[in-house]
Amino acid sequence: MELTGRVAVVTGAGRGLGRAHALLLASLGAAVVVNDLGGGLDGSGGSAETAESVVAEITVAGGIAVANADSVATSAGGAEIVGTALREFGHVDIVVNNAGTTGGLVGFGDLDDERLMSVLGSHLIGCFNVSRAAWGPMVAQGYGRIVNTTSGVGLFGMGKGVAYAAAKMGIVGLTRSLAVEGEVSGIKVNAIAPIAATRMAGTAFGALDEHLDPARVSPVVAYLAHADCPVTGRVISVGGGRVGEVFLGAARGYFNADLTPDDVRENFDTALDHTDFVLPLDAMDEVGITATMHGLSGI
Repeated sequence: MELTGRVAVVTGAGRGLGRAHALLLASLGAAVVVNDLGGGLDGSGGSAETAESVVAEITVAGGIAVANADSVATSAGGAEIVGTALREFGHVDIVVNNAGTTGGLVGFGDLDDERLMSVLGSHLIGCFNVSRAAWGPMVAQGYGRIVNTTSGVGLFGMGKGVAYAAAKMGIVGLTRSLAVEGEVSGIKVNAIAPIAATRMAGTAFGALDEHLDPARVSPVVAYLAHADCPVTGRVISVGGGRVGEVFLGAARGYFNADLTPDDVRENFDTALDHTDFVLPLDAMDEVGITATMHGLSGI
């Protein structure tokens, strides 16, 4: 599986997962824009040396890469990151949105505005900014691959991680909506939910750390970034050698056209029964469940 001739942008590529993604994509033949602000986990500080060190690794191995140290958290930064790809290589085919800060894990009552906006800005808004800058060129060429990074924290929740969780689940909504919009233009948009021993994860995984090399996540990124990728709008959990889809389903539930509060109480177990479920392709597909129950074939 090769990526020769493709141009990839990888954000947060100076360390951990992003570095592993950039190295693998370059080894498969892609020209890579290695973006990293080079700051701390809280987003403070910055240095171009972090991205440049990964570029040096790629170059020594015979690959092609350039460094960029702009912040994904601003629209100007997103534009400059993609602009680097366009200036240096003439086009952009792949965007891997990986950048983000933790902002620190605090209880909801201790979450101040600065911490909240830092986390939302680096993760969710960062995905918007870089993807939006690449969208026009991808539509114009009729091809593109975007791989976003969500998290099990957003998908399933975790105490003291509400800002991070909200940002990461927002990325799922962004992924699924862009997948619908991009399909007519040959753009596929998917997300990974990585499990890896990284600077951001700290000691969260304990003894499992030795099995969670970030490089074990990158093969999924490479496949989702490839022309052969068969899916769009999917979330793939990956880590330690395991790959599995995390999916959003809808229970068929309970139906009564004359629903009352008492009716809800008495039939709530049926509403929560997952035995018979569907996997909607988009929001209107889920509305179609209700349409069917009203005897309508479609809306």
